[in-house]
Amino acid sequence: MTTEQMTGAQALVRALENVGVDTVFGIPGGAILPAYDPLFDSRKIRHILVRHEQGAGHAAQGYAMVTGRVGVCMATSGPGATNLVTPIADAYMDSVPMVAITGQVPSAAIGTDAFQEADIAGITMPITKHNFLITDPRDIGRTIVEAFHIASTGRPGPVLVDISKDALQATFEFEWPVQMQLPGYRPVTRPHSKQVREAARLLTAAQRPVLYVGGGVVKAGASAELRVLAELTGAPVVTTLMAKGAFPDSHPQHMGMPGMHGNVGAVGALQKADLLVTLGARFDDRVTGKLDGFAPHAKVVHADIDPAEISKNRHADVPIVGDAREVIADLIVAVQAEHDAGRRGDYAEWWRQLEAWRETYPLGYDQPEDGSLSPQHVIERIGRMVGPDAYYVAGVGQHQMWAAQFIKYERPGAFLNSGGAGTMGYAVPAAMGAKVGRPDTQVWAIDGDGCFQMTNQELATCAIEGIPVKIAVINNGNLGMVRQWQTLFYNERYSNTNLHSRRIPDFVKLAEAYGCVGLRCDRPEDVDATIAKAMEINDAPVVIDFVVHQDAMVWPMVAAGTANDDIKIARDLAPDWENGD
Repeated sequence: MTTEQMTGAQALVRALENVGVDTVFGIPGGAILPAYDPLFDSRKIRHILVRHEQGAGHAAQGYAMVTGRVGVCMATSGPGATNLVTPIADAYMDSVPMVAITGQVPSAAIGTDAFQEADIAGITMPITKHNFLITDPRDIGRTIVEAFHIASTGRPGPVLVDISKDALQATFEFEWPVQMQLPGYRPVTRPHSKQVREAARLLTAAQRPVLYVGGGVVKAGASAELRVLAELTGAPVVTTLMAKGAFPDSHPQHMGMPGMHGNVGAVGALQKADLLVTLGARFDDRVTGKLDGFAPHAKVVHADIDPAEISKNRHADVPIVGDAREVIADLIVAVQAEHDAGRRGDYAEWWRQLEAWRETYPLGYDQPEDGSLSPQHVIERIGRMVGPDAYYVAGVGQHQMWAAQFIKYERPGAFLNSGGAGTMGYAVPAAMGAKVGRPDTQVWAIDGDGCFQMTNQELATCAIEGIPVKIAVINNGNLGMVRQWQTLFYNERYSNTNLHSRRIPDFVKLAEAYGCVGLRCDRPEDVDATIAKAMEINDAPVVIDFVVHQDAMVWPMVAAGTANDDIKIARDLAPDWENGD
């Protein structure tokens, strides 16, 4: 063990370097300012000065999701810290490993309503995996190690480290390495073998099984194992919004995405199944629809690393707590043992039904009759031209659903979006963080004109820091998903959804003002050329204003509060479940 005299601020920077941090997204301010002084001298950490703390948080998420490492953001006390609340909540919902470091007023002033004081530890308690308040500099090194360990192990998530200003300024004997003190934190990764064997028995005995795959499979790096299991069993696979790419879209066993805007085949597979083998998914309401009408005939095998998720929404007949990669690996062995004993599932009749749905109800869209631009066409062409090796980052709303439906994902982690929280403004900073994490890979943000106007100030960060992301703004002039609901459920009373963003602001001029390249496309015949032009520019961020038809809708759709059986493939048009035609 080595000891060295230094300030708490120097200890913080040293500890971050020692745990392998190479990038921090943040903004300085009074309480965190002592930490920024030694950060100035760090040769190992690149600090990226964002324009809003929310941007720092989402950028840390994007960085974490493409690298698999812990993303780091930093802010000052009070409003700086509270601006991180949204990305912290987003990371918590989507299980993203992130450490948020905030400055706090001096310890003697805590609780006095001092200038720029907010109880950020109290505020974020429900939306962090754990949080710390440090008032003693001797706790800094150990706490950083613990924070990174908690954020990245078990079910990943955000951890907050709040440090008082006097702890950052005090001088003490810094010791390294340090011993963690987490006696109560023991995430279970190895599944119980008896439960796995029972799951394999149910799988081979079932007639209509479905592998229901969630984002936990991506987090666990279990895509290769999932493919082996799927091909061994021959069962159909559905992948949630957070699991896009965990199983290749092009694979013949892939039925697509289930849920509110899932395709008919995937929704039908879950509804008519007699067994759900649920891997790293949480029976989210956007997947299940009205819960008591979800998969009514199915037994449930539910494997998750977080025991709190099992039987939370749907009772699990076979609960399995463990890391998805280890669960699937053990399940492969157990299924093979069933096969070796002569017990093999016969799903031929099941596949006849699945193929009928897939053939009869493919995803599609209508071209606008007035010759204007179809948003689905734009997004589909981006996916085709840019290809499966890129990262695609979506905001929230109609464009997010179209990006999930019409871009083909062949590898895990290729699609980044705000799934659980549904955070407008996610795409631009998350794309920025993803590009920092994977500078040699193309990163395209598919954003809406509403989302884009929430965080587009980070274009300045991208331009100044040399982060050449591509931003495709699907500009329908409205808050599109809200307008769709107003069309369907509120008698076309469009209350406060018209953003007038085809007129104000001019997105091309805005992009240029931020030091980016701005392009505009409003004709179908120009789409490919515009995308190609954007792809040729690699020394600056590019913003494309795709001016699209305002009345395009996302179909299929399960209306909120209804059962998945009530899915509509267009307005007032439902599938015939029994005949598949």
